[in-house]
Amino acid sequence: PPDGGWGWAVVFGASISIGFAFTFPKAFTIYFKEIQAVFSISYSQIAWTTSIMCATTYGGGPISSILVNRYGSRPVVMFGGLLCGVGMISAAFCTSILQLYICVGFITGFGLALNLQPSVIIVGKYFLKRRPIANGLAMAGSPVMLCTLAPLNQFLFENFGWRGSFLILGAILLNCCVAGALFRPIGARPAPVKALVTEEGKDALKSKITEDGPMESKPEGEGGKDCFEKINHYLDFSLFKHRGFLIYLIGNVLMFLGFFAPIVFLAPYAKHTGIDEYSAAFLLSILALVDMVARPTTGIIANSRWVRPRIQYFFSFAIAFNGACHLLCPLASSYTGLVVYSSFFGLAFGMVCAMLFETLMDLVGAARFTSAVGLVTIAECCTILLGPPMGGILIDTFGDYKYMFIKCGTVMVLAGTFLFIMNYYNYRMLAKEEKERKTKEEDPKSVRTEDEGKKNWNKDSTQDGPELEPLREKGEEVKKETNG
Repeated sequence: PPDGGWGWAVVFGASISIGFAFTFPKAFTIYFKEIQAVFSISYSQIAWTTSIMCATTYGGGPISSILVNRYGSRPVVMFGGLLCGVGMISAAFCTSILQLYICVGFITGFGLALNLQPSVIIVGKYFLKRRPIANGLAMAGSPVMLCTLAPLNQFLFENFGWRGSFLILGAILLNCCVAGALFRPIGARPAPVKALVTEEGKDALKSKITEDGPMESKPEGEGGKDCFEKINHYLDFSLFKHRGFLIYLIGNVLMFLGFFAPIVFLAPYAKHTGIDEYSAAFLLSILALVDMVARPTTGIIANSRWVRPRIQYFFSFAIAFNGACHLLCPLASSYTGLVVYSSFFGLAFGMVCAMLFETLMDLVGAARFTSAVGLVTIAECCTILLGPPMGGILIDTFGDYKYMFIKCGTVMVLAGTFLFIMNYYNYRMLAKEEKERKTKEEDPKSVRTEDEGKKNWNKDSTQDGPELEPLREKGEEVKKETNG
């Protein structure tokens, strides 16, 4: 990876598309009160709009990963931006909450899915040494967008109503197409996975080449592959045997049960306590301003030589810190207290988001990252879908927001604790496996691998003299013809 150059333009484009993907569901909450009054629905019903949007954004991860592997990041992001615009413009003409679920939840949500995954993937292709910093800057697009969209939505709502605002937002979301145009392809297109040819002899290899032709010229979709093999070509299901990936997956699925609900209900909670609408919207701006600084700062800290070797611990701490903020939120009864809560929440939220994908790439590597993102997001979409409606049910049942914040805080503290303990176990196992590998390499009496045995056989045959000369000549002849 170039670790710079055009990569910084890619980071800029990624910050725009990632910003819309993460921010739009939060900024959309400004319209909740008016839509509730128009359609006469409850908190939990209106919360499903954001939940469906977030769940579709994450649930569309595997489809997005397959499209990126097939066509590259640029066309996928541009098509996603077009879908976002169409979804929001269609939502302006909705006459029921069900139609709003379809237009905003599914169409716009799927468009955001086609923006999120390709943007994260292409940043990893352009950067290696500076990858945590690049990821932090790209993820900083979310608070920048939130800081802008929260007051903008309030302004649009007061001047054009929610229907007129949706039309304007649809046009704004088309800027994702411009961001996608910056994603210049880098490196070779992924080649199809081919089976290893066993050493069956010169004649068998010749007949195989004659029947199938050159392996590179064989069409990608042809051959005797069944449906599962074709899917596995784009999504690496062997990741479910990867210990670190499974730990990350379980911890994140639990974390997302309480990750988005506090942001969704922050502005309605402020209005519930008697704070005016502009001041309530300003809380999201405060959160975004702190988040804007926290993400690149976290990227710089995570890239340091002290933190990067144990970045999983840092990620676990950020999740637990996020949960602790929610547990203390019910103590903030005044506007000053909510400002303090928003500041700490923005710091904790930025720390988690800055390392969300960096820690996954640290575990599985850049080569398997595309598949890993798709598999993780499809698993996370279930808890993302359930999180805000569960919070809405608690609010409707008890008539108080504090139980929703306590639920979210408890879940996130548990997720952070789980990840910390399991990552400690994973690091111990990795160190043990590395020590065993080095011991086998250094011990001359240890069992040799097949490659080592071949090398030693060649070395011994060279020293044994002319009696093995015919075998060496035969081997060289087969090797030359095979390479030819």
